[in-house]
Amino acid sequence: MQRRNFLTQGSSLLMAATTPLVWADDKKSKSSEIRKTRPSPVPVAASGPAKSRVIVIGGGMAGATVAKYLRLWGDAVEVTLIERSATYTSNIMSSLVLTGQRSIGSLTYRYDALFNAYGIQVLTDEVTEIDPVKMTVRLARTGTLYADRIVLAPGIDFDEVPGLGNSDRMPHAWKAGPQTTLLAKQLAAMPDNGLAVLTIPKTPYRCPPGPYERACLLADWLKVRKPRAKLLVLDANLDFVTEKDNFSRAFLDLHGSVIEYHTNAEVTQVDPATMSITTTAGTFKGAHVVNMIPRQRAGSLVAKTGLANATEGRFAAVDPLTYASTLASRIHIIGDASATTQPKAGHIANQEAKVCADAIIRGLAGLAPDPAPVTNSACYSTITMSQASWLTAVFQYDPVSRTMKPAAASSAASVGWNQDNFDQMNTWFKALMADSFA
Repeated sequence: MQRRNFLTQGSSLLMAATTPLVWADDKKSKSSEIRKTRPSPVPVAASGPAKSRVIVIGGGMAGATVAKYLRLWGDAVEVTLIERSATYTSNIMSSLVLTGQRSIGSLTYRYDALFNAYGIQVLTDEVTEIDPVKMTVRLARTGTLYADRIVLAPGIDFDEVPGLGNSDRMPHAWKAGPQTTLLAKQLAAMPDNGLAVLTIPKTPYRCPPGPYERACLLADWLKVRKPRAKLLVLDANLDFVTEKDNFSRAFLDLHGSVIEYHTNAEVTQVDPATMSITTTAGTFKGAHVVNMIPRQRAGSLVAKTGLANATEGRFAAVDPLTYASTLASRIHIIGDASATTQPKAGHIANQEAKVCADAIIRGLAGLAPDPAPVTNSACYSTITMSQASWLTAVFQYDPVSRTMKPAAASSAASVGWNQDNFDQMNTWFKALMADSFA
């Protein structure tokens, strides 16, 4: 399949896929399958080096996918993936850990297939400095590496919350891992008539429906496990930022006996000792559990490299034809760290990674990028512990505004929620993670 067709059709294929995850012990059959479907690579320009070197920093949804597809589509490209952790824990589906429906282990992925099936060099190390002029990456243990192109996929970091300090009494659990497990334990230990608080930061933040679906999921769980408990949702935004029809019905009707919802409630101060939260809508006290999700920005490497030039210096402006930084043409920034008109979500990160990989391979060959890339955003939202809604949109490049815009009549959302959507969510998730990590 040609890359252009794959990029156009890939999202639909992913939504319909039923491919199971393939782990290291299946690498032989998987490699054979990959060779059969691999497109003809675009050769590197004859005047260039025999092998072009691309360094990918960050092994999440964006970083793993771009590393894989650079090798899948570019035989003349050496790829090194640098990640601080030996494994990746998916943020997608992580709210189900809070209700005991999933374990952290079920959301943890290794990089074995990227090395075994695609020949990607994986380094577990810390990046301390990036030089966008010399195109070097300095590592804490490995030393300094040179690259022809650098792809930054560092995800997000959080603003400091005044008063929170180093306290672990108000975990965000917005990066899946230890904080997810901690929040699950706090919820389980909450009194049957307790009060839980969930805060929603100002946009843009990772996964627009995420806080609302977490609230719905927790409300449904509280009905079963803590039937006299309440959930207070403090939203820094003026209204639901996505899926308003479904979430407003869920908040006000389905879970109206559990959820108390406040808008325009931006957190200004917290006190972990008294478990109180001060917001622009007032001060709220008496919480037993606080899921404090702070405002977000690109991973610190973006600002440290001087590339955080969008959204009040929070994220990196990029050219969506290539995802190259507008300040450094050979450094590409994808996923949650970039500032685009597309949502910050795992599915979009996967899509951006493929457009970026295609553009890098073309660029190394002296060719122009695809002038009309298409991406797809898809997600499911858990409205109860067994039912879900869905939302999808197709984005096309607009040469006038030089942005990705929703295609005409491409946005769609489910009317309500049901068990079939919940089952399809699991199928979609398996296919998405296999596409990025297997």
